Amino acid sequence: MRLDAIREWNWALRGRDEGFLVAAAELALRHDIYDRAINTAELASAQDHFELRFITPYRQVIEPQVRRQGLDMSWVYGLMRQESRFIAPARSSAGAQGLMQVMPATGKWVAGKIGLPNYNPRLLTDPDTNVLLGTSYMRIILDDLDNHPVLASAGYNAGPGRARRWRDERPLEGAIYAETIPFDETRDYVKKVMANTVIYAAMLEGRPQSLKARLGTIAPRSDSGS
Repeated sequence: MRLDAIREWNWALRGRDEGFLVAAAELALRHDIYDRAINTAELASAQDHFELRFITPYRQVIEPQVRRQGLDMSWVYGLMRQESRFIAPARSSAGAQGLMQVMPATGKWVAGKIGLPNYNPRLLTDPDTNVLLGTSYMRIILDDLDNHPVLASAGYNAGPGRARRWRDERPLEGAIYAETIPFDETRDYVKKVMANTVIYAAMLEGRPQSLKARLGTIAPRSDSGS
């Protein structure tokens, strides 16, 4: 009865002060209700409580795949936080499922690419399988898009072909590329994923990060790439 539970939770937070909201977020985290922990901490303060707003659950599942695929842990967490808020059975209106919101057809294609036997769409709500397929797909897209996380984030949301076509005929700052993405959903998605990534990197590495450096420069579109 998750929907009913969320309604009751949200009702219980009405008119509460920051101290109550932080305590509620900590309670949700203690019970592995990750999306409520994040959302409630954001209600308490959008500028504070980073340890509640940028949590790192499923690390024992994610970290081995991150190492295996040679990915940036901060980017994987930044993307996953945006995709599902760490709700393992999450399902979008378009049919994407699980922690990394993998579409059934994409899951089948990636399973074939990596030689995963006995693929079934029902496995997409299993954290181990979902993270395996999602990180493998991130690696495939990254290899196809100049090893650039901004392009790959756009490709993960809207498809690598679109991300490639949205490049300009001259080099662009990553921030300009992100702001000129013509799809509202993807533009917002890329900005949030990269902002998440910088915050996760600061927390995981214990040092300040440069958003501009993370966004980098997007190479120009080639004739063959268009």
